[in-house]
Amino acid sequence: MKKQNNDNQKRNFQRLYRKIILASVIVAIGGIALIYFILNPSLPAFKGNEPETEIVEISVEDDFDKIENGIHVSTGFIEAPGMTETIQNCTNCHSSKLVIQNRMNAERWKSTIKWMQETQNLWDLGENETIIINYLVTNYPPKKVGRRAVLTDVDWYQLEE
Repeated sequence: MKKQNNDNQKRNFQRLYRKIILASVIVAIGGIALIYFILNPSLPAFKGNEPETEIVEISVEDDFDKIENGIHVSTGFIEAPGMTETIQNCTNCHSSKLVIQNRMNAERWKSTIKWMQETQNLWDLGENETIIINYLVTNYPPKKVGRRAVLTDVDWYQLEE
């Protein structure tokens, strides 16, 4: 009986030993995988047939001050006295297109500049303020028509409930 107990104990010990070895192997594989994920989080080994990103070089205009047909190519501003000051002070914060589309008279430009100084941290323009306002009023004066022409010859009808 003692021999049978000894044999059972040996078998139980061998089973326990195999379980410990198997658990150790699993932990080792998990540790290696964890180290791999930490060192290379992009997991290139697990990426399928994803297309590779192609880097395309975009040509940059060499000459920022280039003028074609009386238009400053980089900004779209009309070439005229005050253009440089307008570019230097207005396009630091927003697009030249925003400046061009806001056609205002001198009084409205002055109040807009004051508003930007009070609320948007625009610096004191000093002597440039008059130059910029004159440039904008001369080259982008207010239009007599609004954004959209008044609707005419419209056949209106009543909506029924």
